[in-house]
Amino acid sequence: MDPRRKRLLAVSVLQHRLRDRRRRRSWVRETNQARLEQGEFHRLVRELRLDGDRFQNHFRLSVEQFDGLLLRVGPLIRAVETNYRKPISPSQRLSICLRYLASGESCRSVAHSYRVGVSTVCGIVRQVSQAIWDCLQDDFMPVPGEADWRAMAEDYMELRNFPNCVGAVDCKHVVIQAPANSGSLYRNYKGSFSIVLTAVVDARYRFRLVDLGACGGSSDGDLSNSVFGQTLRTATLSLPPDRQLPGAEHLGPLPHVLVGDEALPLLRNLMRPYPGASLSREQRLYNQRLSQARRVADCVFSRLASEFRIFQQVIRIEPVAAELAVRAACILHNFMRWDLTEDISADGAGEGLLPVQRLQSEDCSAEAASIRNRFAEYLSSPAGAQPGCTVFDTGQEL
Repeated sequence: MDPRRKRLLAVSVLQHRLRDRRRRRSWVRETNQARLEQGEFHRLVRELRLDGDRFQNHFRLSVEQFDGLLLRVGPLIRAVETNYRKPISPSQRLSICLRYLASGESCRSVAHSYRVGVSTVCGIVRQVSQAIWDCLQDDFMPVPGEADWRAMAEDYMELRNFPNCVGAVDCKHVVIQAPANSGSLYRNYKGSFSIVLTAVVDARYRFRLVDLGACGGSSDGDLSNSVFGQTLRTATLSLPPDRQLPGAEHLGPLPHVLVGDEALPLLRNLMRPYPGASLSREQRLYNQRLSQARRVADCVFSRLASEFRIFQQVIRIEPVAAELAVRAACILHNFMRWDLTEDISADGAGEGLLPVQRLQSEDCSAEAASIRNRFAEYLSSPAGAQPGCTVFDTGQEL
């Protein structure tokens, strides 16, 4: 057969197949066309607004908080109305995103409940999460300056009795669905796929810094793969200058520090416990006091996972959207309790957040080791003693 006729025949067959494909009959599926009558937003949510407790249990925000948040993010998430179809309202978009974060359900499950498309829910979660972060960051998670760090240190001394401490830092693996063609980039030491959430928490159980720059397959404890870790190592966090502790002039000025667990390195501005079991009384007391200060981060992560159950499930959206959803959940935690002062406890609800792997060795500078020894000496002295504190293994009260 002539090559030209072959090409014409191939084009004809292709056109025939394209015509035979099932054409889209409408913009909206038949089951979703009953959104106004049977969708969750137009029925259940309206009923829940009459019962404040049930509304808060459903969305994790009170009715007043929901309306206040809607005033902030509404202009950013409003869709353009066209002649083809009526857009989803900002209130319904916010409801879909909050329900996704709070319930831990899949995008498909939320889509069926609200009678919208699955891809629509995925897009709404990404858009609204970004809007929540953009609108709330300046008021509820601003980047701390020197005055903010100093105020946080005063809170830690008053509430946690640890001097020169500006915050507790912790890292958790947030489990996600394996991204396509990512190899082992996101695969962590547990065998699952994750992104690493690094956060600094103040003494009042609020997130002050959040970093999601590292993949699960990166080294867990060196912090070198996160912007926060690089800033901490280069001393560009705008921490206050070193300060003399009262009653310990012989120790000299001590730096303002963050406190962490065994998974983090020992740095000049980051204190971790003494490793091993054969410790002196001074070292055991230091570990005990540091653990009391660092426990705030455990409590916050536990509360975060109980408030927003996406952390108890595998997040089945692309990594970029997952990062936006995690940031939104963290800043919503602050939004809900910014002016609250009551303590929260680690009730075990944060099991969905995997801890990072502990460092196998403690490779630190002589300066960082000297600073930790000076803190240990101060905390075991009469000037830094905590009333009623009992040293582990000895039963001796100070």
